[in-house]
Amino acid sequence: MSGINQSIKVTLRNPLDYKDLLDYYIVPNDHQLAKDWVVALKTALQNKKLIEKNFCFLGFPKTARTLEYLCDELNLAVETINRFDFTQYGLDNYIIEEWFHPNTVRFPDTYTVEGTVMSEDLRVCRRHLGLEPKHTVLNQLHNHFERLQGTVNHLSPYYKVADYDTKYAIRQLNNICHEMENNILSQRKALVSPSWIRPTQITTFLTADRHQLTDEHRQGFVTNGYDRRFAHVYMHWTQIGKTYFEVWRDEGAPKLDSTVCEAITNLEYYSGEFNVEWGKDVTLEMGHPWHNKEQQQFKDWLVDNNLDPSDAKLSLGYLPLGHVDLLRSFGTTDMFAIWDQLSQHLDVYSIEVDGIKNTFDYCWTDNNYAKQQIAMMRPGYDFSSRR
Repeated sequence: MSGINQSIKVTLRNPLDYKDLLDYYIVPNDHQLAKDWVVALKTALQNKKLIEKNFCFLGFPKTARTLEYLCDELNLAVETINRFDFTQYGLDNYIIEEWFHPNTVRFPDTYTVEGTVMSEDLRVCRRHLGLEPKHTVLNQLHNHFERLQGTVNHLSPYYKVADYDTKYAIRQLNNICHEMENNILSQRKALVSPSWIRPTQITTFLTADRHQLTDEHRQGFVTNGYDRRFAHVYMHWTQIGKTYFEVWRDEGAPKLDSTVCEAITNLEYYSGEFNVEWGKDVTLEMGHPWHNKEQQQFKDWLVDNNLDPSDAKLSLGYLPLGHVDLLRSFGTTDMFAIWDQLSQHLDVYSIEVDGIKNTFDYCWTDNNYAKQQIAMMRPGYDFSSRR
């Protein structure tokens, strides 16, 4: 079947009502990376690779995975890590002192600035903007994850010796940190700028097979850059580590010395994994002043650090794979109507390509979900312990 006519069927399920299903269809692009991705996806389905559902749907303001639920799960992960005795392997015990609650990870609805009572107009604005993540807290949480997990090429000694429950808990630090941040930001945007909510679907497999990116594959970075389009599908980033853009944005455009560069990883691999962008289009050609300014500042920073913004090997941007057939899938192209349908079905139940299908009949609402996940990830855990 040719790539231009082929479609991939994704079936979603209501996590609170397992009989309530929703299908949507992905049409792959007609280029080599998309073709190779489809092959990798089919192989993952044939090999019964399982989806990582702890970090799947982000940025949906209406979700059954509330901030209260996420904080409770995070505290369970912290308790597991704090309880593990690393000293039996010659390491110091690792203690995370933070305790997480919606009020510790998100600013409240109202607060004052520099001790000054705000005007009523500003108070209205701040009441909405107050619903934003406490970045210092979340950055510290992510630092715990980085120290405990390490990178794809240099796993932390803590992660290598941890037992199954503790490895799972370490992964939860990263997954929940990002999910909470997206949850908070999306709920703020739902109040102050509903059209700019940025929902996305992160579809990753446990112990996914990875394949080497070619120079031809990387040309997508050059042709697409950081453009994102509603209901379009992009290659999932298959590695641990920060991109140049994340370092520029999150760390205040630092000088790229050896220490900073050590944390940066250019994309080396592709897999059958994929992300679906459910937010509105953000492209250079659309002329959003803030986006174009941001992209120009980022390019200037790269040039100042003797890097070529057109170098495909720097992995600058997103690799497009295809798009969702909206009318076939939802009966409409209206973004808000599609969000309403998706928000009720934030659980991937099955994926099918060319008659090859895998069903993922497990959900975070199952009573034994964590045990199911740990059992699924044991091969990867065993492999990391030997490295």
